[in-house]
Amino acid sequence: LCGRDSGKVTTVVATPGQGPDRPQEVSYTDIKVIGNGSFGVVYQARLIDSQEMVAIKKVLQDKRFKNRELQIMRKLDHCNIVRLRYFFYSSGEKKDEVYLNLVLDFVPETVYRVARHFNKAKSIIPIIYVKVYMYQLFRSLAYIHSQGVCHRDIKPQNLLVDPETAILKLCDFGSAKQLVRGEPNVSYICSRYYRAPELIFGATDYTANIDIWSAGCVLAELLLGQPIFPGDSGVDQLVEIIKVLGTPTREQIREMNPNYTEFKFPQIKAHPWTKVFKPRTPPEAIALCSRLLEYTPATRLSPLEACSHAFFDELRQPNARLPSGRELPMLFNFSTTGTDTQTDSCTHRDKQTWCFGSVSAPQAGVCLGKNATGNTEASEEALINAAHTVLLLCSSPSKDC
Repeated sequence: LCGRDSGKVTTVVATPGQGPDRPQEVSYTDIKVIGNGSFGVVYQARLIDSQEMVAIKKVLQDKRFKNRELQIMRKLDHCNIVRLRYFFYSSGEKKDEVYLNLVLDFVPETVYRVARHFNKAKSIIPIIYVKVYMYQLFRSLAYIHSQGVCHRDIKPQNLLVDPETAILKLCDFGSAKQLVRGEPNVSYICSRYYRAPELIFGATDYTANIDIWSAGCVLAELLLGQPIFPGDSGVDQLVEIIKVLGTPTREQIREMNPNYTEFKFPQIKAHPWTKVFKPRTPPEAIALCSRLLEYTPATRLSPLEACSHAFFDELRQPNARLPSGRELPMLFNFSTTGTDTQTDSCTHRDKQTWCFGSVSAPQAGVCLGKNATGNTEASEEALINAAHTVLLLCSSPSKDC
């Protein structure tokens, strides 16, 4: 693969992403770079046989280990998760360099770029888009969590969207892991702004509920037009979280990381959720945020509980439409096992199944306790100092796992 080659046809022997390992020739053309980072490079290309556009993610393969992203993606098949079509290996410029190439669905936009478009225009993203995108994100999380997989990097940049159909697909499983109770995991995972507090506290036995926190941060960001917990360091992020949620109780700290229950933070009262958001923010959206962004991982809503929340009731109306007048994507095609149907089922909306998702919503309400009255009793300097100290204690090195 090169930087850009619009005329050349490349033919490789690739293995299908799903099903039996039966390598076959795959030809593609119109290659161009569309992204790069520490993980490697992403190209866009056109398959010769079907003329479909695909994304090809090229990553350096360590021969000593199986690629975790490949192993996980081969197991996943869901309409809100980017599909692995094929994979193949290629040689690098250096001797013994081997690259893994993942041939994936190409989806033109991301939630990050869509939100930035509205921000630049000094307008807010229509609430129907927030509902459609977030509902599909929770569907994707319900599916991967049912498979024992934690994504560990939920953020707007990893939520691909088709601007015409509003179909969302979760991508980038480079940090994903099959979590096993009792096995340690690295705590420095997940992108800044979206890291759950238990990760900031250095927990290594966390659960898939870290994805729920990240999803709550995405929802809050779409409502606010900016990240809810910004910060360049764990200290900054912890301070911002405490400013909104208040000081965690000893029990909440124990639930996040039992090693630090004796540590004393300055007492900060929770800030009322209604004052965190703009005045016209729908109350149901605020209520949902408050149930996702909770210190105690186990009390955060599950993905399917989030799907049943009153915030999404509009999507359950048979006449609901996108701002363009187009029908909503397929949202309620759940299987009888609680997971979802095949990948292509999101291409149209089945009128007969729209009501399936209409489960009675949890009681809406902001659960902030008796302290939600203000935020003035401890100085920010004392809070920052306390956060510095606890994070120094939490930052014992651990191998990536």
